[in-house]
Amino acid sequence: MPASNEPPLLKVSGLQKSLGGKRVVNDVSLTCAAAEVVGLLGPNGAGKTTTLRMCYGFLRPDAGSVAIAGHDLQTAGDAARRALGVCTQDDTFDTDFTVRGNLEQTARYYRPGIPDLAERIKALLDQFGLAEYADSKPDTLSGGYKRRLMIARAVVHNPKVVFLDEPTTGLDPQARRAVWELVSKLRASGMAVVLTTHYMDEAERLSDRVVLLQSGSVRAEGTTRTLLGDLVGEHVVIVSQEVPDAASVQEWMRARNLTPSPVLDEWHIAMDAAGLAGFVAAFPALRYEVRPPTLDDLFLALEKEARP
Repeated sequence: MPASNEPPLLKVSGLQKSLGGKRVVNDVSLTCAAAEVVGLLGPNGAGKTTTLRMCYGFLRPDAGSVAIAGHDLQTAGDAARRALGVCTQDDTFDTDFTVRGNLEQTARYYRPGIPDLAERIKALLDQFGLAEYADSKPDTLSGGYKRRLMIARAVVHNPKVVFLDEPTTGLDPQARRAVWELVSKLRASGMAVVLTTHYMDEAERLSDRVVLLQSGSVRAEGTTRTLLGDLVGEHVVIVSQEVPDAASVQEWMRARNLTPSPVLDEWHIAMDAAGLAGFVAAFPALRYEVRPPTLDDLFLALEKEARP
């Protein structure tokens, strides 16, 4: 966890951006400290990728500012970019070079140069499990190892802040977990990590804090547990829509202004402890499941909230 008395390595203030005449990012602010992972989450179209691209300088904001390790991205761009690393959604390595060659070529872009570069690259190849593929071309690697190379390339210059835009999309479960371990190591090394993902289990496991975007604005932020408690509830009750008492369950929910999330042939009903106690008392013979809420429940709740 980050040290609370240290200034954040990433400070984003009041970002705004319009594309095609539409405001897609509206007054977004966030921070990320050393040794912290911040999950930037939201449904499709929430403004995550646009926000991230402004944070690492790919897009210029219409308003607002981004500071990387104390350097303003607009007024001290060279120093700010030297302190940040980026792993995009797409694999963008150069297939003309080997795995080692990709790291070497990327490292040459940075000024001042990277001291002891050969040792740094060797350490990265070992740390990311790429040593045996060092002399192979990247396009011969599996999807999981390609992502490892992308992340290794993003941190070859020892940045203070690293942005990971959906780093495990399309990977199998084993490869995803390997990337999770790498992200954990980046945090342990003291980097500030900003992560976007559509995998809610990934966000829950990796993020120290979550910043939740909705329609281009920050809807909420905090720890996963806090957000779930504030925006969803303490429990989720799962009831089949085919139970004999379905009509009574619907009436019970209507009387309490509870709107379930339909998932296939089930109702997923978020409620607090008092609500659960009332439900148990009202339906003592009903078969149902009770589980803690997840970020998936949060997204379903936001979807309902956004409906006209």
